[in-house]
Amino acid sequence: MRSVNSGPRPISKRIAIPTSVKHVWEILLACLAPPKQCAHMTTIRIYAIATASLTVAFTCSAQPDATSTKGSNAPYNEGPVWTLTMIKTKAGLADDYLKQITGTVKPVYDEEKKQKIILDYKILNGEASGPQDFNILILVEYPNWAAFDNHRDKMDPIVEKVMDTEDQRRSTAVKRLDIREILGTKTMREITLK
Repeated sequence: MRSVNSGPRPISKRIAIPTSVKHVWEILLACLAPPKQCAHMTTIRIYAIATASLTVAFTCSAQPDATSTKGSNAPYNEGPVWTLTMIKTKAGLADDYLKQITGTVKPVYDEEKKQKIILDYKILNGEASGPQDFNILILVEYPNWAAFDNHRDKMDPIVEKVMDTEDQRRSTAVKRLDIREILGTKTMREITLK
């Protein structure tokens, strides 16, 4: 049985408090301590803060990050992104179309490559497998999907620098309608099987 004169028991004796909370409690009480105890409590506070900081740093460094060596469970590795433009030229006009883009599209792609906006480009020429199939395929390789962010802001200065005036570009585009049809454009990511 407790003596009447003993006073209230300390809070740490009445309630089960974890050790880490006790340290925080001590630090809070240090603010109210008389000046002689302040030096001792400041040392305790520094050790408590250092211990807490090291614990947090160790915990954070032990967490796996997005660039861990394990990687994805996908059966492939992701590579660059390609746009594929499928073009069908009118009968006998494939060479005319290729000559035309040699003076307009090629310089734009070359400048984009020089400025590292694109990695590479390729133009494939072949026979169409039927009347609704393409015979020219233009492939443009981009480093990743992010390369398409603000793409027009990067492209417009290049087009203005390399190609003629806007009226001449429009006139050239209209002339192309007479010799070719764009059947479609796709954007796809290159993958390498694991």
